[in-house]
This record gives sequence, structure tokens and C-alpha cells, in this order.
Amino acid sequence: MPGHTISRRKTVALAAAALPLVHIRSAGAAGKLSIGFWDHWVPGANAVMQKQVDTWADKNKVAVTADFITSSGGKLQLTPAAETQAKAGHDVMTFVTWDVQNYAESLAPVDDVVQRLTAANGAVNSVVTYLAQYKGHWAAVPSSSGTQLKPPCARIGWFRQHGLDLQAMYPAKDETNALQDSWTWENFLKYAELAKKDNMTFALGMGGGLNSDATDTHGAIFAAFGGVLIDADGKSQLKSDGTRQALEYAQRLVKFYPADAVSYDDASNNRALISGKTALIFNPPSAWAVAKRDAPAVAADCWTLPAPSGPKGRFVPTQSYFWGVYNFSQNKSAGKDLIEFLMQRDNVEARDVSSDGYDLPPYAGLNDFKIWEEVGPPKGTVFNYPLRPASGQKPSLTASEAPPDIAVQIYNRGVHNQMFARLRDGQTIEQVIAWTQDELDGYTR
Repeated sequence: MPGHTISRRKTVALAAAALPLVHIRSAGAAGKLSIGFWDHWVPGANAVMQKQVDTWADKNKVAVTADFITSSGGKLQLTPAAETQAKAGHDVMTFVTWDVQNYAESLAPVDDVVQRLTAANGAVNSVVTYLAQYKGHWAAVPSSSGTQLKPPCARIGWFRQHGLDLQAMYPAKDETNALQDSWTWENFLKYAELAKKDNMTFALGMGGGLNSDATDTHGAIFAAFGGVLIDADGKSQLKSDGTRQALEYAQRLVKFYPADAVSYDDASNNRALISGKTALIFNPPSAWAVAKRDAPAVAADCWTLPAPSGPKGRFVPTQSYFWGVYNFSQNKSAGKDLIEFLMQRDNVEARDVSSDGYDLPPYAGLNDFKIWEEVGPPKGTVFNYPLRPASGQKPSLTASEAPPDIAVQIYNRGVHNQMFARLRDGQTIEQVIAWTQDELDGYTR
């Protein structure tokens, strides 16, 4: 991954008292400002973001240029690589998952902003804390826009034909029932086999480093079985019981992957759902939202539900987005003020409504918006998309058991995907472990 070498960070608790939110027009907030946003997958979401930026700009008399940068082809992640090298470009930039750690030396601390936002909106989850704190400071602000979970989105009718009522198991209510106990990775295998027989293969990929959806799903499977490649001390855990159990499970599951799984990218599972050729994907609601426009009958037959559980619990894949202010920006004050404005509850909720509930605020107090209850069809289809207390789900970030400088390499190389692919090619678990150890040795030297 391009950028700075990452030293191992130590998370330090913030002790300063939270300050009340006050927007003050100052000399530093005048002039010009440029911000790079992620170009949203959901149609219409960018327009609401632009309107909010314009509102802030008019109030503060700042000329703001907002660019919406596609994540296709890695452009969103290549942009900060170029800008941090040139020390020029946007004032505020969107950073995805590991990129805060990668470019933290080029970012201005935003402790004050995060303190006020968490005081108002609740604590952020453990994954975003791991990613956004660097050398004891917040290097970027956890953003709702783009932040997502990747739980299963499944076809109601197909599962019902095979004896499982998804809506009864996970209704649009934050409650538990006996059916949920049977939603395990072991039971998942049964339905994966049935789907393949019905030519409705679960759209699970293993496309190396270009298939982050697969990387995230496979990391959640490893977590559910207690599998770890590198631990927090930088030591290999490839021969641990948990890792072996995860690989034994993977060896059984890969038999039911799509024939072209090794060539998957992050759009492959979306296309499979919208075309009606799969019974299940792991994805945020963008695929469902596009299906609502392009294949309404498919969308009306979709239900999002928590991830299956394993011996160590129920883990759901995550992808986190952040907004950071470059330390070479000429208008840091305005940049921080705009970020804070965009993360006010009313603005966050308006963007969530525009994205059909796709965006997930990582703050504990912002998971009660009505959009997840009301959006459809069918009504309540994404109710279980956020981290509901009753679901028992824990957020999962693949490889984050390791120090960030090692974890980012494991993640970007798609090591978990390659392990799954090798198992499907017929390699033994011992051969896969040996290959993986050679790979990891290059990251830990």
C-alpha cells in the first residue's frame, strides 16, 4: 500500500472533558476549502451531501469545492497517495479503512472534534477506534457516509422454499427468538449446498486483494471460529486450534462457491443479486437499493439479517470511512468545522434517508433512525442492517488482531481469500498453512 511506513500505535484514552458544540465564525473559517468525498453507490445520495455542504458554505462565507471520487479502480485510495506526496490537493479527504493509519503523519489531529461528537452521539465502536487513533490522537473523524456493515442479504422466497422463514427468524424488531439459535455457520453449509443444486449459488468470492467483500466475509468466518493469522504481539497463530478449525470449515464451504469465484471483484456479488442468480450475498444495502430501481421484483424478495454464528460468536464484516484534514491544508479550521457540521445528527439522518439506510453511523447514539424500520420493499428489509443489541453481533475487521502495520498488508493482499482459493484448488490444510507462513514472513521481517 502506498504512503508512509506505519509504526505500531498505542491507543490512549482521551481524558479531556467534552466541550459543547459551538460553531464560531473565525478568520480561519473564511476563504476557500476543497473536500474529497466518496462517490456514493446509492443513486441520489451525493445530491444531499452537496446540499449540506452548500448550506455550511453559505452560512460561513467559504467557497467550498466538493469532489465525489469513485472507489472503482482504487481511485479514492490513490488520490490521498498522490496528495500526501505532493503536499497539495484537497483540504479535507475521505479515508477508507486502513488509510488513516497509512497517511496519519500527513493529517492534523482532530481530538477536539471527536470529543464533541462522541459526547453528543455516543461512543464509536472498537473497529473505528483501532483504525482512526494514531500515536494517542484521533487522526481522522469517523464518518457515517460510506461506513457500512456487510451482513447477509438473502432471497426470502428461496429460503422459504427450503424451510427457513427469514422474516420470522429476524423480524423487523430488536428481539430474540429460538430460530436465531439455528442460524450458524454449520447450518449455513446446508443452504449453500442447496443453493448450488438449484443454480442459485451463494455469491461468495475469493478474488484476491481486489475483492474486499470476500476479504471481509472470510475474516468474519475466521473470527467466528477463533482463527488468527498474526496476534497483537506480531506472532504467527497459524497452527492454533482456532485457525485450524476455521480452515477445516473453509475446506467444506468452498465446494459451494460460484465457479468464477476467484475472478470476483466487489461488483460481482451485486450483479449476481440484481440478476436474480443468487440466493445470498454479504453486502451493505447498495445492491438491494439498485435492485429496487432496476429489478424491483428481486428487491421486494430480499431480507437483510445478521451473520451466522460460530463457536466464538456472531461476527459481522465492517468497512469504515473517515474524514481527515491534511496538515498542509491552508484552512484547517474551516475543514474541521465543516466535518463537525456534516456529522450533526440531523445531517447524518438526512444522508441516511437519501441512501435508503446504506450509511451506518459508527456512534452508539445514532443507530435509532426510523429509516431502517420504514424503508422497503418489503418494509423492514434492512431493519437488521445496523448493530442491534439483540443480534449479539460484534463488528469484525479482517486481520485486525495484528498490529496495524502488519494487518494492512494481510488485508490488502487478500491473504484470507487466497487461502480459501487454495483450499478449493485441492491443497491440504498443511500446504495452505505453509504457503501462508511464507507470505506472512514477508510482512513481519
